[in-house]
Amino acid sequence: MTIDVTEKNFNSVVLNSSKPVMVDLWAPWCGPCRMISPILEEISDEYSDEIIVAKCNVDENPSITLQYSIRNIPAVLFFKNGDVIDRMIGATNKSGYVKKIQTITQ
Repeated sequence: MTIDVTEKNFNSVVLNSSKPVMVDLWAPWCGPCRMISPILEEISDEYSDEIIVAKCNVDENPSITLQYSIRNIPAVLFFKNGDVIDRMIGATNKSGYVKKIQTITQ
């Protein structure tokens, strides 16, 4: 199950996490964002021991969008020890996300 992150809980959920965190920056009006949502839910269930999957609505949390220079969505940021270590912009298939997770969790 994915975790909803907001400006209020972003630090505790993402930056202070002991596990790597995958943050999906999305909006309800974004077709590709809705397309990858079920993929990220599957990944969250299948890889829960290795990574936290979080979702952040960019319309409701504009400061996060600005802080990480997000100009296009969907955007998936990968955090480790509080730092962005990689990002993927645009919709990707499940295997693309899984390969990235395997790279950052090894």
